[in-house]
Amino acid sequence: MNGLSKESVTFLEIDESGELQRIDNFLFRYLKGVPKSHIYRILRGEVRVNKKRVNQTYRLKLGDVVRIPPIRVAEKEAVPQTYIPAVELPILYEDDALVVLNKPSGLAVHGGSGVSFGVIEQMRRARPAAKFLELVHRLDRETSGVLLLAKKRSALTAMHEIMREGMSDKRYLTLVLGQWHNARQHVKLPLFKFDTPEGEKRVMVRDDGKSAHTIFTLQKSWPGYSLLEAELKTGRTHQIRVHLSHLGFPIAGDDKYGDFARNRELMKQGLKRMFLHAHSISFNHPLTGESLQ
Repeated sequence: MNGLSKESVTFLEIDESGELQRIDNFLFRYLKGVPKSHIYRILRGEVRVNKKRVNQTYRLKLGDVVRIPPIRVAEKEAVPQTYIPAVELPILYEDDALVVLNKPSGLAVHGGSGVSFGVIEQMRRARPAAKFLELVHRLDRETSGVLLLAKKRSALTAMHEIMREGMSDKRYLTLVLGQWHNARQHVKLPLFKFDTPEGEKRVMVRDDGKSAHTIFTLQKSWPGYSLLEAELKTGRTHQIRVHLSHLGFPIAGDDKYGDFARNRELMKQGLKRMFLHAHSISFNHPLTGESLQ
């Protein structure tokens, strides 16, 4: 825990990995296993930053010194650790602030919801000396393609701002079932998230959903199939998949919103994945301002 002792007062000097992080989130990360209620209690009490009390929303600065009091919690029974392979995925670009990967289809970006591990856990295992490594954004497990990781807290914060303000351009290629006719089409349909009776997360077009905007451009067509480029103007969950399914052009191989009978036929031909690929992203570098694509 980076020199943190739960049995005595600890002083931690903030480096780049903690810079700009909220103090409460910093404590959650460094006091893993300690209940959040207890962390908030010590934050209101004996935690100090540069010998002063701070609010839970305080953002740490480079060189801040955090005082953490002794933490006493009941020892939990040891839980068997999941084996996480150390895998370096194909790297498209890397510098001191960012790593751009080519994620394969079928691999989740992170563990959870029945998934033992994902891209971020594998990359951290492959790079044990990395002080900071976090996902900038997400891709569906079935989607392949460009995925960004941040190597600095400052880069992560700046990239989130870039994406929130619409200053990045994300493009996908997808093979759909059906004959698409428009050369370029704007689709603006609100999306509503819900849980199925089995507890699975799904999305549907509904008037009271969140606004969603996708631009589709026809690249090529064959009898019964069309290759489209999808440009995201918003970043809703399953946005491309649900917009296309709602219009009657489901993505080939989509096991949630697709044509299940056609998918079975495709599988017999050896086509076993969803045909959605994040093929490009462009933005100005969060720290240098350089144009990247």
